[in-house]
Amino acid sequence: MDAQVDIKTEDIIPSTDLKPSLPKSKKKMESEKPKEVEKELNLEDLPGVGAATAEKLKESGYDDLMSVAVASPGKLIDDAGITETAARKMINAARNSMKMGFVSGEEVLEKRGTVIKISTGSEVFNEMMGGGFETAAITEVFSEFGGGKTQIGHILSVNMLKQDPDSYVVYIDTENTFRPERIAQLAKAIGLDPTQVLKKIKVAKAYNSDHQMLLAEKVSELIKGDGLNIKLVVVDSLMSHFRAEYVGRGTLADRQQKLNRHMHVLARLADTNNLCVYVTNQVMSKPDQFFGDPTTAVGGHIVGHASTFRIYLRKGKKGSRVAKLVDSPNLPETECNFMVTEGGLEDL
Repeated sequence: MDAQVDIKTEDIIPSTDLKPSLPKSKKKMESEKPKEVEKELNLEDLPGVGAATAEKLKESGYDDLMSVAVASPGKLIDDAGITETAARKMINAARNSMKMGFVSGEEVLEKRGTVIKISTGSEVFNEMMGGGFETAAITEVFSEFGGGKTQIGHILSVNMLKQDPDSYVVYIDTENTFRPERIAQLAKAIGLDPTQVLKKIKVAKAYNSDHQMLLAEKVSELIKGDGLNIKLVVVDSLMSHFRAEYVGRGTLADRQQKLNRHMHVLARLADTNNLCVYVTNQVMSKPDQFFGDPTTAVGGHIVGHASTFRIYLRKGKKGSRVAKLVDSPNLPETECNFMVTEGGLEDL
């Protein structure tokens, strides 16, 4: 007689879980698999960029991906000698790697917390400017000759070095107006060593508009290549060479396009390095204005739109000066009076 065998129901009913399970060893291997580390890209990693093209880009001032990402295809074609298709591919790849997009207003406010206010030495002038001349901005001051534009450039240079002894100042002189004797005089007045102050100011004379634009582009090399903590760039004056080289209405379009590129370089320099760009400007008289002050800044809308703050200086009574804030993104239009003295600016 055969032996009776007990058969359980689970032995004949298939399991409803049909998903195959991985061996424990394989699961462990997958969990221990290291995550890929994102590689920091450089110019050679962009499509179509070899060693020769990268060298051309660096010589033209494109020393990082951000400079390529914010460039126009036409500018890249002229500087690197490449085709339009290659230029667009490079720009798109640079923009994708930089993850350029929108940020919240809160993040912008947090970034604004790093802005430095450079004192003018005059309380009323500082108050008009919301505490002083801002970094990460272009401040344009225009006036007739003898209005005090160059004096303010010298005073800001010395005051910046007093506020931050580790900082440097770049002074681009186009009208032969930089005077080391005046810097030494101002430094003594606020208790600084004139020799140390003069060592911290890098001066270059611009002999034409192309040289002026080149010097502005070289500031990035001083920051990244030489490691200088530059917090103020003075251009005195902005329009002198442009006005002399481009004469007549026929050359106006070329001048304005060139000037636009120059202002964009200065704006990018100010924003990316959190430094103050102070530019002085000449003036002209508007012949079609019959009432009020006909004095207006040269450079047209190009300079007006690129400048963050615009100040009009004029002579006041008894040797005083009047500064009028004519344009600002966050401050009201107002004016103040002060004196230019041996020690700097003083309130009346």
